Amino acid sequence: MTAVDFGAFVEELADTASRTILPFFRTALGAEDKSRGGMFDPVTEADRAAEVAMRGLIKRTFAHHGIIGEEFGNDRADAEYVWVLDPIDGTKSFISGVPTWGTLIGLLHNGVPTYGMMVQPFTREYFSGDCQSARWRGPGCNHAPSERKLKTRGCPGLGEATLMTTSPLLYAPEALAALRRVEAAVRLSRYGYDCYAFAMLAAGHVDCVMESGVQTYDIAPLIPIIEGAGGIVTNWTGGSAAAGGNVLASGDRAIHAQVLELLAG
Repeated sequence: MTAVDFGAFVEELADTASRTILPFFRTALGAEDKSRGGMFDPVTEADRAAEVAMRGLIKRTFAHHGIIGEEFGNDRADAEYVWVLDPIDGTKSFISGVPTWGTLIGLLHNGVPTYGMMVQPFTREYFSGDCQSARWRGPGCNHAPSERKLKTRGCPGLGEATLMTTSPLLYAPEALAALRRVEAAVRLSRYGYDCYAFAMLAAGHVDCVMESGVQTYDIAPLIPIIEGAGGIVTNWTGGSAAAGGNVLASGDRAIHAQVLELLAG
């Protein structure tokens, strides 16, 4: 990294994305299906414009850094420092007018997630972490600006746990069977929250988040936030989740181990 104020730069990235995206939210914005005949996978003008804006800012500030982005692919993905961008994680929620989407910004150092931010522009919330600590900033109950440290919660057992996933429709049959095993063991499961589910895990409101078939840009920016809040993120066999695939995040390590056992069948 250079002498650029890193915190201020990430804030500028987040605010640039927010200013680009918000004018499109809850409008008659059209969506293109990029699934090529598979399950509906929308992309909008807002997704593309926000990623273009963030890429431009990164290239002007850190010309030697790489970028991995959802909409425009990889640029020097083997660099020492690589930015990971998902301009709108939860585009289906975005086009439905539901504010559970967010902009994900991550930084890899030699392939390892070291910093992450999730910003929800509509609610004006910022979730950030560096694997050692994590923070939330946004409007408080009285609508005045507020900030606090994020901390995952302990859980006495799976029978008391709350599980979140975006949608069972995104799971292949074998993965769906594994999800159903976990759902049968927990107290409550909730669907449809995209990256916001991981933010609520870091904030101590839910216990586990499961996803299947995610990409690097879906999860790498979230790992430093969850780990910084005291949680754990792995793939379904307990390995690194940085490359995506089937992902499990938990606020309590004992619960995480129990869910991994269920996933193993």
